[in-house]
Amino acid sequence: MRSGTRVRVLVVDDSALVRSLLRAIIDDCEDLECIGTAPDPLVAREMIRNLDPDVLTLDVEMPRMDGLDFLEKLMRLRPMPVVMVSSLTERGSDVALRALELGAVDVIGKPRLDIAAGLDAVAEEIRDRIRAAALARVRARIQPASPAVAPPARAPVKLGYSTTEKLIAIGASTGGTEAIKEVLTSLPADSPGVVITQHMPERFTRSFAERLDRLSALTVKEAEDGDRILTGHAYVAPGSAHLLVERSGAYYVARLSDAGPVNRHRPSVDVLFESVARVAGANAVGALLTGMGKDGAAGLLAMRRSGAYTVAQDEASCVVYGMPREAVQIGAAADELPLGEIAERLLQSLRRCSRAGLR
Repeated sequence: MRSGTRVRVLVVDDSALVRSLLRAIIDDCEDLECIGTAPDPLVAREMIRNLDPDVLTLDVEMPRMDGLDFLEKLMRLRPMPVVMVSSLTERGSDVALRALELGAVDVIGKPRLDIAAGLDAVAEEIRDRIRAAALARVRARIQPASPAVAPPARAPVKLGYSTTEKLIAIGASTGGTEAIKEVLTSLPADSPGVVITQHMPERFTRSFAERLDRLSALTVKEAEDGDRILTGHAYVAPGSAHLLVERSGAYYVARLSDAGPVNRHRPSVDVLFESVARVAGANAVGALLTGMGKDGAAGLLAMRRSGAYTVAQDEASCVVYGMPREAVQIGAAADELPLGEIAERLLQSLRRCSRAGLR
């Protein structure tokens, strides 16, 4: 992004109404500017050459060239921050997640033209995602994302009888879907239970959990109220509710809350981390990954003060070094590590904790 100037945004969408609405949303803020709109990728390609935008918003399904095909070419030849704008449908969610694999920074739901109520909140979320994208580190993709390979065999877990004394809590925002994937795919099938909050639109989180379930050795699902948190399982906060952890006898249990946003987010990483600090203390570990803003920093500090090991993703490996930076600045992170080292460090800490408990 150009220093000291407004974020210059090019909108690509086949709907004239959506293009007009996105332009109005962007231009209604002093720090953002819609420098043009395009009805399809072929028109967008020329406009990118001529206008050199800071951020591109890109529809998924468009005529003449599919949004994914265009994104793949763009990230190889002219990498730039891209925010995917997708309809909140099952297929739209799957395609949008594929776009994140291909290098898109973020995904937002397409604003609905039939609801005036709540449009201000939707508009501000869109602007926030564009601001975050403008700060993102975008790297050229040398090859298209490879097809998923079969995950390691899963350890047998007797549902309803297996529990975990330990707990792993993970929070992320912009760039977090790929970061969380890297951490989860590095965890073994007998890992302690994992609870995850990722800032993501409602209905996208179910597809996200299903994708992680296919790729990792863990059983991954979108959390439901009352779920027992079991060894070898991971639970993703729904896009519409806070995820908390409570204790129920020998088990940790997932609880969902429709309380108001915290740090302008629901689900909020702070809400998850603070609940883990209360119920698990030193039996938990926490990781705060890439994302814009400060959500999760205070919660990670609460976890560290309760005796938990905590880690923040380092600046070099973050897409947006916002939330981890806030955590480091307030002393919430015991370590700041590259993304590729976080899973092993979490496991090491849990092993040390288990050995200490035996002495």
